[in-house]
Amino acid sequence: MSVRRTFLKQAGLGLLAIPATSLAANLSTDHIDHSNIEGNGPTPLATGDIALNVKDFGATGNGTTKDTVAIQQAIDRCSILGGGIVTVPAGEYLTGAIALRSNTTLHLEKDAIIRGSSDFKDYVVMQVRWEGKWIQGYSGLIYALGAHNIGITGPGKIAGSKTTGGRPSGPDGLRHPALIEPIDCQGINFDGFSTEYQLMWSMHLTFSDNITVKNVTIRSTGGNGDGIDVDSCRNVTIDNCDITAGDDCISLKSGRGMEAYKLLRTTENVTITNCTFKGLIFACIGIGSETSGGIRKVRIEKCKFVGAKTFALYMKSRVGRGAFLEDITCNDLDVEGCEGGMLRFNLMGSGLQDQVPVPGDEGIPTTKNFKFTNIRVKDVPVLVDGGTGIHPNKPLQGFVLSNITGTCKKGISLVNIKDAKVKDINVTGFTGPLMTVYNVSGSILKDAVTVDPPKFPDPIAAPATPYVLK
Repeated sequence: MSVRRTFLKQAGLGLLAIPATSLAANLSTDHIDHSNIEGNGPTPLATGDIALNVKDFGATGNGTTKDTVAIQQAIDRCSILGGGIVTVPAGEYLTGAIALRSNTTLHLEKDAIIRGSSDFKDYVVMQVRWEGKWIQGYSGLIYALGAHNIGITGPGKIAGSKTTGGRPSGPDGLRHPALIEPIDCQGINFDGFSTEYQLMWSMHLTFSDNITVKNVTIRSTGGNGDGIDVDSCRNVTIDNCDITAGDDCISLKSGRGMEAYKLLRTTENVTITNCTFKGLIFACIGIGSETSGGIRKVRIEKCKFVGAKTFALYMKSRVGRGAFLEDITCNDLDVEGCEGGMLRFNLMGSGLQDQVPVPGDEGIPTTKNFKFTNIRVKDVPVLVDGGTGIHPNKPLQGFVLSNITGTCKKGISLVNIKDAKVKDINVTGFTGPLMTVYNVSGSILKDAVTVDPPKFPDPIAAPATPYVLK
């Protein structure tokens, strides 16, 4: 062992008596200014040339001894000394919650596994987001608060406990731990590793900006087992990932009800490319249903949808969310094995109604500029289910469906759309009309059949007392 590494080990061991949760509270105070973020530029990597190994801080990697403090020590030292890389060599490391620090990358070598503890006492209780609301809950297994230039790289694995997933339960009602959860961070690079979890989100990106997720393999099972949740984040690139999820493979969100509407932290500038998706319980990509902060500028391209319990692409919100969904572009996709179909709009009644919804027409989501082009489908039950999903008080402004090929059992249903452009729909195998419409203007198929208007929910009544953010 080098003299430098011996010094670091001795200095670090002197802090082992300090709980990791205390270190997290004391060292995660970086404040990020979100006011001047533009574009979808490259994610900054960790700065500094410090190179530490968790075993030099006492980590065993034997799968039974808890290595939380040793791994946290290595990360903390790396950050304090200027940043760099903390290496986790081959072995199984049983841990509680670990906090990433600024300018530091956690590198998981081949055959390295970070395994989450099954004891909820090993996780930090803090403010976390759950179904679009900030509540008390357990931190992620690997989390970060207000950090910048952080990363996790592969080719190792992060695996959650089989018993810590699930919805909030018990007398305290605390949200259960996500697997990976950066909150209020800037400059995130996740590359090359794999994850394994069940009954809870594998990756929950929250209130963060300038994020790259590449070459990550995600496997989760059970309800509420989303692969990647992008929750009020900006400038996000997800590329070349393989996700099989126990709910949505990717879900784009921005909060629920008046709390999120007042905060208005929009999810925007999201690019999803070259990925493979299989949604075991719900959709491959869900946009919503928590949309009260708005979602815009989303591009999904060159992806394969190989299975879903519902639809490959599911646009979802409800009256009472407010805000907007706009500039959604999907191009060059392959869709098969989806039990619902290729695409569904349900912007009227998806997800839980908030305790304090956005009232009046303001609470009806505004939708604009949806574009779906160059999509190849195989035996999908429904091509587009949009027959009840858009409110007449706020029609979708701008819709393109073009160059769709393959086989389907039913065609396209659309309501309440202005400036639609539907062309080059070359599918076979369907029964009934290829296209049905109500209150749709623009350029559509000449043999489209007009149907009776569906019933839509009324706007939410205004509360007696105006909402105050608190």
